[in-house]
Amino acid sequence: MEWGTEGTGDGQFNNPVGIAVASGGSVYVVEKSNDRIQKFTSAGVFVTKWGPQVGNNSGDGQFESPESVAVASDGSVYVADAGNDRIQKFTSEGVFVTKWGEQRGAGDGQFYEPVGIAVASDGSVYVSESRNHRIQKFTSQGVFVTKWGTEGTGDGQFSNPYGVRVASDGSVYVADRGNHRIQKFTSQGVFVTKWGTQGTGDGQFDYPVDVTVASDGSVYVADRDNYRIQKFTSQGVFVTKWGTQGTDDGQFVSPGGVAVAPDGSVYVADERNHRIQKFSVGP
Repeated sequence: MEWGTEGTGDGQFNNPVGIAVASGGSVYVVEKSNDRIQKFTSAGVFVTKWGPQVGNNSGDGQFESPESVAVASDGSVYVADAGNDRIQKFTSEGVFVTKWGEQRGAGDGQFYEPVGIAVASDGSVYVSESRNHRIQKFTSQGVFVTKWGTEGTGDGQFSNPYGVRVASDGSVYVADRGNHRIQKFTSQGVFVTKWGTQGTGDGQFDYPVDVTVASDGSVYVADRDNYRIQKFTSQGVFVTKWGTQGTDDGQFVSPGGVAVAPDGSVYVADERNHRIQKFSVGP
């Protein structure tokens, strides 16, 4: 199934780039060009929204080109507010709770375009920074814990990392966009494995922008410029793929975000088609 058309109304989208599914099945979508979050039921029924475009979009609960959204086990919603170089935390209904960052830089707890965000089962928050080529880890209140990554092609290095997700065992997966690969780390940032090179073959990527992990450990990657989703084992072994360029059902134009629901359904933020698509994926 799918929902959404281009626009600013409830249930419409303008460049939906990030998506997350709560434990109860609610779907949260971040719109880069509408500077807001929308919440839906698992069937795509509109529930609520927040992030009005007022003034310079820098107030609490406002956004400037947000890129990613994540939902904690307690229902808290975290947003990577890239244009404001900060993270914002909300209740499940969009009530502002706290924020951190805002001072652009490369110091601990500072950001330069935070584009990816993930929450672990223990509440730890991981943020990927495209321009600083690193991952930072925080407590649920935004207290800095650790960081890793520098610009490069070596193990544990990044080139414009984007999506980040945490598996149930604490493993951290990063979509290393500019290096056309996925990297896997421990919860403390110790390198575990990697896979992918630039190309169109199975297990290859062309600007992978997001990654997500199912409860069974399966890894899904939004392979943006190949207009497809790829599925792997937790060790990076290719399983299956779907999608081609287009506007029909099951086709994509710049798939920018991918998320897995508790029931195994896969949701894709089809950015340039301004819609969300939902898939049922077999073993």
